[in-house]
Amino acid sequence: MNKNIVMTAEQYDRIDGRRAYRSDIKRLTLGAPTMADNQAMPIAAQVWKETAEGRLEISTELPLHQVIDLMVLLSRTLLHFREAYRLPLLYDPEKPTVERLGVQGGALSVAVCTENPQIKEDIQRFSQALNDLGELTGERLRVLSRILEELE
Repeated sequence: MNKNIVMTAEQYDRIDGRRAYRSDIKRLTLGAPTMADNQAMPIAAQVWKETAEGRLEISTELPLHQVIDLMVLLSRTLLHFREAYRLPLLYDPEKPTVERLGVQGGALSVAVCTENPQIKEDIQRFSQALNDLGELTGERLRVLSRILEELE
C-alpha cells in the first residue's frame, strides 16, 4: 500500500472542507504512479479512500502537472469571478475566453463553457457557490500563496 509513496498527508478526513470528520478520503500522497494510464509520468498525486472493509485504496490518481493545471484553472476562475459581478451575465458572451495561458508550447484556455445550454443559470449558481465556499478556499489560498512565494 505504501510502495513508491514519498510524501503523505494523513488524516485528511479531518480537514476535508465541509465533510471534515465525515469524509471517506483518509490521505493524500505523492509518489510514483500506480495506475497504468500514468506510468509515463515520474510523479503522481493520489487520493486514498477507506473501503467498506476499512482498508485504504487509491480512489483517484493524477499526474503532477494535471494537479498544477487544475490549480491554475481554479485560480484564474477565482480571479474572473472576483470581478464578474460587473458583467450582466457574469461573463462576456462575445468573449467567453477569460485568458489563454502559455504552457508547454501551447495554451491553456480558461473559458466559460458556452456549450452548456443552461449556462445562464449554472453560472449564477457557480458564482454563489464560490462565494459560499470563501471561508474554506480563502484559508487554503493564503497557505498556497505563502508556499508559492517561498518557492520563488
